[in-house]
Amino acid sequence: MDDKKFYLSQTDKRIAGVCGGIAEYFGVDSLLVRVLFLAAILEFGTGVLAYVVLWICAPKAR
Repeated sequence: MDDKKFYLSQTDKRIAGVCGGIAEYFGVDSLLVRVLFLAAILEFGTGVLAYVVLWICAPKAR
């Protein structure tokens, strides 16, 4: 069983570390995650809400 957990990134962050944490969790480049969040903001308007919810709920990395 894999014990991966999502944390806010302390090393790869621009605002709160949400995109960096997602990138670390899935093993992808953080730029890709940031572009996807930007697309969600511009296209659907849900990106800001998702970002804020993750920022509030996710624990910081140790």
